[in-house]
Amino acid sequence: MPAEDNFTVTPYAVEGDIDYDRLLDKFGADALTTEQKAKFPDPGHPLVRRNVFYAERDVDPFLDAASDDKLHSIVTGRGPSGPMHIGHIFPFYFAKYLQDRTGTLVYIPFSDDEKYFLKDKSLGEISDYTRENLLDLLAVGFDPERTRIIVDTADADVMYPLATAFAKEVTQATVDATYGDPENIGLSFYPAVQATHLLFPQLVEGRHPTLVPIAVDQDPHVRVCRDIAAKERYDVAKPGALLSKFLPSLEGPGKMSSSDDAPSILLSDDRETVFDKIRTHAYSGGQTGLEEHREQGGNPEVDVSYQFLYYFFEESDEQVERLAREYREGSLLSGELKEMAAENIANFLEAHQERRRALGSLEDELEQFRLTESERQDARRRAGYPDSSLVQQ
Repeated sequence: MPAEDNFTVTPYAVEGDIDYDRLLDKFGADALTTEQKAKFPDPGHPLVRRNVFYAERDVDPFLDAASDDKLHSIVTGRGPSGPMHIGHIFPFYFAKYLQDRTGTLVYIPFSDDEKYFLKDKSLGEISDYTRENLLDLLAVGFDPERTRIIVDTADADVMYPLATAFAKEVTQATVDATYGDPENIGLSFYPAVQATHLLFPQLVEGRHPTLVPIAVDQDPHVRVCRDIAAKERYDVAKPGALLSKFLPSLEGPGKMSSSDDAPSILLSDDRETVFDKIRTHAYSGGQTGLEEHREQGGNPEVDVSYQFLYYFFEESDEQVERLAREYREGSLLSGELKEMAAENIANFLEAHQERRRALGSLEDELEQFRLTESERQDARRRAGYPDSSLVQQ
């Protein structure tokens, strides 16, 4: 009999020492191939080159459309249950990289309703986090002509009619088997809302390849949506997925979280705070003593400072390879590695924070990213709502 997994990965819980290859078997996804990585636009993104995005579902139609200058889109969302940290933001900068190089349409849904169902927080708290998170997303610098930001409760006139149509395609048995026993009926219904998120670009623009770059724990949402997309009554393609590993927490292997006691580096942290968190909390792969480290070297595979640089915060492949080599040899010390990681992260955050400070009011900035009335009408019509007069009252 195969050994029992000693980890849990679901949209609502990530625990244990994750075997990413084993997850591919469990979820039925495929490893991202060398040939597929080469099809991403130059210069290839570190998240792809370094196998952080390591698995996929139907990524080829998206890459082919991007290469041929044909219509293609990305959906990457945010659940506003707290302040954003560095683990939350890198998928959005990845989406901007694709938009800048291939004109990708980017759709960003905010699942404020799901977070209210899931978290012990008031509607007011979720609303406050939504506003703060929106400002961080706007600071990324997306092209408003090719980006739409949707907030479930604020755009309920279009999101919930579509979710109602898709909800009829999903049985409670499917929800239970995919997510476990939901805590409330809101979470039972939410997979239909998530399917609306993932199919929304096609409902607005017509059938085309869509890619969902997400952490691997969110893959169940894609699987349920792909089953809905397969129904002949909807003229949509199954959305593809690009699945990533987790950015580790400061305390070591595992998913970085802003909702538990583990420290995390927030997008609002200043330089001093970043250095303090890295120096104090970043798990080291080095030896306990200087002489021992010089003799035996360190392990970059578990060193959090190195992993931060490897995942996102060091552009040069030659540099990360050199750091890994010198760390293993013992010529690079854990403290030196921490200082490099803190410096790069602080520089990144300062640039992000400067762009955020330069924004105008949220209402004015967000307006240019909102759905137009014609886009709302097109989405409702393609999902089977030819007459929207009732929802407009």
